[in-house]
Amino acid sequence: MSRMKVGLVLPGGVDRTGIDRVIPALLWLIERLARRQDVHVFATRQEPKPSTWDLLGARVHNVGTARGTARRLLARFAGEHARARFDVVHAFFGVCGTYAAFMRWRCGVPVVFHAAGGEFVTMTDVDYGMGGTWRGRVARRLAIAGAQRVTVATPEMRRLAGTHGVDAAIVPLGVALDRWPVAEPRHRDLARPFRLLHVGDLRPVKDQETLIGAAVALRNERVPFELDIVGLDTLGGALQRSAPALSLGDSVRWHGVLRREPLRALMDQADLLIVSSRHEAGPLVVLEGAVAGVPTVGTAVGHVAEFAPNAAVAVPVGDASALAHEIAALATNEPRRLLLAREAQRRAVAIDADYTASAFEAIYEEIRSTSRR
Repeated sequence: MSRMKVGLVLPGGVDRTGIDRVIPALLWLIERLARRQDVHVFATRQEPKPSTWDLLGARVHNVGTARGTARRLLARFAGEHARARFDVVHAFFGVCGTYAAFMRWRCGVPVVFHAAGGEFVTMTDVDYGMGGTWRGRVARRLAIAGAQRVTVATPEMRRLAGTHGVDAAIVPLGVALDRWPVAEPRHRDLARPFRLLHVGDLRPVKDQETLIGAAVALRNERVPFELDIVGLDTLGGALQRSAPALSLGDSVRWHGVLRREPLRALMDQADLLIVSSRHEAGPLVVLEGAVAGVPTVGTAVGHVAEFAPNAAVAVPVGDASALAHEIAALATNEPRRLLLAREAQRRAVAIDADYTASAFEAIYEEIRSTSRR
């Protein structure tokens, strides 16, 4: 495979520090692609003012957040394309896919679009999903029309894409095992409380109300537990101030945003990862938990639905009682918890970040060859 010039279009997640305000899965992908390809990242909302910097072997072109994002993005891309032609553009998330479509139509560069969020869902009650507004629906249609190939992370996302007439390929965004090392699943100390971990921004689509409801049910069933919650609070503390959350007292610890090292420390202490979301395209944290030897109980979304029943436990979305029941069952069934952990780890290691990069490179080469013909 000859070296290619690849343009990645992202909303952000590529801070110049490589530490804060980043999307780990995308950093791991960029790092691997840049070892073999000439990678340019076009970020639409990373910093307010336009600027450029080098990151993990790639060149980041930050477009800036002032009005005129599309115009500046297309101009920056066209200028870089004039210096040396891009072989492929790869966009992540819905609106970035729309921008990439215009890049293709303007510059004639083939496009891969990875739907990594709410592109194919409509959840107006929580203001989530591109199907909820006419602007979102138009942007989605343009992104699909402009892509030679659409990819998604999980079978459930592929099914959702199919309801919109899209035959999507599955390419999971995997974990970099050199950055997030494999750890053997650990026997838990049955004399101490069950250590539960939830990682996700506090926002309605993540449905932490169901998480707290499950925790209240565990307390009522007299299951000893400790729950650590990690993630950006977009709700202004409303969830923490709610009566159910306050009733749990010191059983719940709210950590806010954590860097990778302290997050991994919590993961290494956890017995079980909990997912409560109404929708997930992935999520990466399930794979991170699996690599760290921690199995997941959660709602039937993303990788949770994909891994169940042998590598995760899935319950209906929004069902706090079912979530609590399955957590309590694993609290007293250590052999099953370890079986889930080992199978989840086997699957997560098989689709690590190296697998992800190689899968995307094969797609790039295929559509480059087709475009040339």
